[in-house]
Amino acid sequence: MLIGYARTSTLEQKASLEAQRESLRAVGCERVYEEQVSSVAPREALRAAMEFCREGDTLVVAKLDRLARSVKHLGEIVEDLESRRVDLRVLNLGLDTSNATGKLMLNVLGSVAQFEREMMLERQREGIAKAKAMGKYKGRKPTAKAKAAEVVQLLAEGRSKREIARCLGISERSVYRIVRELPCFL
Repeated sequence: MLIGYARTSTLEQKASLEAQRESLRAVGCERVYEEQVSSVAPREALRAAMEFCREGDTLVVAKLDRLARSVKHLGEIVEDLESRRVDLRVLNLGLDTSNATGKLMLNVLGSVAQFEREMMLERQREGIAKAKAMGKYKGRKPTAKAKAAEVVQLLAEGRSKREIARCLGISERSVYRIVRELPCFL
């Protein structure tokens, strides 16, 4: 059985998710698991797809970067699939791990993909450092600190820190940080 997995990181990539779904259906995937989450977030649909796979099945993805976030992660996924005798196909690369050549190419391409990502992140860090030096990069706006007065008011009303966080839409950690920075609460 062919089991498909499709993922996008953001809602803006809706067309990409549809394209992945279509390509997976076109090759004969009987089930397609899909989700819209960051690669570093827990991916429940990937977990479900892998758990559904049985011996002799093939997990199919449209692109390698939709499956794994690093060579290590890819290795873990492949190892799990191999231990259960499940193959992997990557459509845009014409890759199939049911043979030795496919397994070799998967490892080589996974390494190249990780290298490209690390280079992109390095260029991004350099660009941010340059922009900061020029005074053009300020980082993101501190949203929780802007709500410090509301945090103090809710604390004065006797609300718990967890309740305050939920009420203001900020993390509980941010509430603790605001409290810690206020001299009257030390």
